[in-house]
Amino acid sequence: MLMSSRDRLARLHYMPNGFRVLAPGDHVICAVSAERISLDLLRYWSVTRQEAYASAELATRRALEEK
Repeated sequence: MLMSSRDRLARLHYMPNGFRVLAPGDHVICAVSAERISLDLLRYWSVTRQEAYASAELATRRALEEK
């Protein structure tokens, strides 16, 4: 029986030009806002932190926290 990836949290490995699916799912959670991000809409992540962001603004905010 095939298992559906719908409404399931995916586990990803983030790379500079994309990501690899380690565990199938249809979304990830934003590291800053805890918002659900559909994999189809995922555009922002950190390779070093291995975390996803819902928007460019949130990714920038997280990067500025380091400094």
